[in-house]
Amino acid sequence: MVENTIDNESEFDLDMDELSSAEDFLNYFEIDYDQSIVHVNRLHILQRFHDYLSKVGDIPDEDEARRSIYAEMLSKAYNDFVGSDAQTEKVFKVFSMGEPSVVTIPLSDIDLKGTSSAPTI
Repeated sequence: MVENTIDNESEFDLDMDELSSAEDFLNYFEIDYDQSIVHVNRLHILQRFHDYLSKVGDIPDEDEARRSIYAEMLSKAYNDFVGSDAQTEKVFKVFSMGEPSVVTIPLSDIDLKGTSSAPTI
């Protein structure tokens, strides 16, 4: 592909800059998808796609080679959610955190003196 001499971005880079939704990415890379799966998992799919790309290592500079790698990683990310769900896949930290801990403070430990925010008349 021809390089854009103004910004030094390739056609692929410019195309990628235009994509914003999971559907945009899936359509661009011509990946068949079920809208109901994407509707529920769109952010998870895109995050997993990003995670997979970050593990690829050296991504070639050539547009076609990059397009092929990106398509493979996006397809893999999407397919992770075809037979699973966000909670099982644990893409985001909130799903892998343990149960919140409960902290109790005895009322006798609370000092209410001088803590009023109401103005004095």
